[in-house]
Amino acid sequence: MLKGLIITAAALTALTAQPALAQNITAPDAVVPAGITVEAPMVHGASLEGNLEGNSADREVMVVLPPSYASSPSRHYPVVYYLHGFAISGRDFYDYMQVPTAVAENAAAGREFIVVVPDTLTAMGGSMYSNSVTTGNFREFIAKDLVAYMDANYRTIPTREGRGLAGHSMGGYGTWVTAMTYPESFGSIWAQSACCVSPRGETVESATAMAAVPRDGVDQSGFGMRAGLASAVAWAPNPLKPPFYVDFPLAADGTVDQLVIARWANNSPLAMVSSHIDALQSFDAIGSDVGEQDGLIRDDTMISAELDKFGIKHIFETYEGTHTDKIGQRFNELVLPFFAEHLNMVE
Repeated sequence: MLKGLIITAAALTALTAQPALAQNITAPDAVVPAGITVEAPMVHGASLEGNLEGNSADREVMVVLPPSYASSPSRHYPVVYYLHGFAISGRDFYDYMQVPTAVAENAAAGREFIVVVPDTLTAMGGSMYSNSVTTGNFREFIAKDLVAYMDANYRTIPTREGRGLAGHSMGGYGTWVTAMTYPESFGSIWAQSACCVSPRGETVESATAMAAVPRDGVDQSGFGMRAGLASAVAWAPNPLKPPFYVDFPLAADGTVDQLVIARWANNSPLAMVSSHIDALQSFDAIGSDVGEQDGLIRDDTMISAELDKFGIKHIFETYEGTHTDKIGQRFNELVLPFFAEHLNMVE
C-alpha cells in the first residue's frame, strides 16, 4: 500500500522567515527480508503522562530484529534508536527508510543490530523531542522509558556502549538534544540532515500570525506554521494559557517577547554545545551529514564548526543530494556501519 506523507522537516526553516522546503513523497510498506522479524509493541511512557496537549502516553514502536535473534537465544545485541522527522509517524518513516532491508544487508556483512523506530507524532505534527508539560517529555521518553522497555523485553546490550542514537531532520535535531541532555544513555550518535540547529528569531508580523491561529485550525495553517506551533508549544509551554498552553513570542505592548525567544534558544543544539562539552566528549563517536541541495546545510555546517571550536572529535559529511533522496541508502551504507565500528557488538 502507498501512503502519501511529508517526511521532511526542512520546512522548519520557515520558522526563521525563509521559504518552506517541504517535499511530498510516498512510502511503500517496508519489505521484510527472510530471517528478519519485525514487532510493533505499544510502549507506555511515564514521561508523557498528563501532558496538556492530550498526546497519548502509549506509543507504537517498530522493533526490527536481526536474523540470528531467534536462533541464538543467549546472544545479546546492540540497539540503534532511529528518530523520525516532522509530520510523519514512526511507522511511515520505518517504511520510507526500508529499515528491515538495512538490518538484513548489514547482518549479511556481519553487522547485526536491533533497530528501533519510535512514533512521536503529536497533535501539532511533532514532539520536537523536547521536554514540555504541554507536549509531554518526549526527550526523556526516548532516553529513559524506551531504553528501559527495550532492555527489559529484548536481549539488548544494556549499557550506553551498546546503544546508538540516530535521526533524520527533526529526528536529527532530536539526536543532538537528546544526546546532550542524556549522554549516559547512548554511546555514539549520528544526525542526518538535522533541522532547527541554530536559535530562531521572530518578527512582530510572524509572531502575530502565530498567535492568531485557532486551536482547531492548526492542520489547515500550512506546514511551516504548524511546525512553528509545534516548536513553540515544546519550547515555551505555559500551563496557564489554554488552548495551546504556550507563551507566544508576542509581548503585551505588541513587540517580540525576548524572554520567549530566549526560551526557544535554550533548545537550540548550536546554543547548547558550549554548556554540554563534557557530555559531547563522553561519546565514543559523533557523526552527522547533510545533502548539498538541502536548505539545512548552513545550520548543519555551523554545528560542525562549533564542535571544532571546542575540539570535539566528530565526522561531518556533505553529499550530492536533497533533504530526502539518499537518506535511506546512507542509513544502510554509512550510519549502521558507523555504529558497528563504535558500539559494543557482542556481550
